[in-house]
Amino acid sequence: MNVVIYNYICQMNSMSRNIITSSFLVVFLLMGIQVSAQKQIDSVKVVQFSGLVVTEQAGNAVPLPYTNIGVKGTSRGTVSEMNGFFSLAGRVGETIVFSHLGYQTVEFEIPDTIQGNLYSFIQIMSQDSVLLPIATIYPWPSKEYFDIEFLAMDVSDEMRERAKENLAENALMKLREAVPADGVEAGNIYLKEQAQANYYQGQFKPQRIFDLAAWAKFIEAWKRGDFKRKKKE
Repeated sequence: MNVVIYNYICQMNSMSRNIITSSFLVVFLLMGIQVSAQKQIDSVKVVQFSGLVVTEQAGNAVPLPYTNIGVKGTSRGTVSEMNGFFSLAGRVGETIVFSHLGYQTVEFEIPDTIQGNLYSFIQIMSQDSVLLPIATIYPWPSKEYFDIEFLAMDVSDEMRERAKENLAENALMKLREAVPADGVEAGNIYLKEQAQANYYQGQFKPQRIFDLAAWAKFIEAWKRGDFKRKKKE
C-alpha cells in the first residue's frame, strides 16, 4: 500500500514539474516575440514632417489654408493653418496625402534618406478644373406657355397703382414692424447686442442723455409731430 502511494506521489510530482516547465517555456517564448516586435517598431524611423502648402495666384506663391494632410491608411492627420503651415509625426516610408476642395490631390512618400528626425517640405497645390454641363433654367416649361402667360398679363393702371401702394414707405414700415425676424436676422441682432455689451465690459456705459446730437433729433421729431402720429395710430 505504501509503495502504491509513493508511486502516485512521484507521478504527481513529475506532472507538476512538466507543467511548470511548459509554463516557463511559454512565458519565455512570448517575451521573445514581444522583444522582437518592439525591436521592429523601434527600427522604424519617426520624423517630424513639417512644411508649407501653397498655390499659384497671378504668378505668385500664396499660402493655402485648411488643406487636409493625412497619413495614408491611418487616422493620423492635420490641417494647414492660415499661413499654410502644417506639422505632423510620420514614419519613413509612409505616404502623406494632401487634399483640398477645388485642388488636385497629391501624395508624397517620406524618403528613407532623411538625416535626423526633422523634415521640411513645401507642397504646391494645383487647381482642379471641373467642367459642368450647361443648365438653362426657364420660368416656363416651353415657349408656348410663355406666350399664354404673357398675353394674359394684366398691365392696367390699377395694377400699377397697387404696386406703388405696396412699395410705399409707410406700407414697408408696417411690414417691418409686423413681420417677425427670421433666424439669420435674429442671430445678427443678438451678436450685435453681445458685441455692444462686451465693448463696455468693466466700465460704465455712456449715457445718451448727454448726447447733443440725440437731443437735436428728438426736438426735430417733436416739432414735426412724430410722437402725435404714433399716439393716434
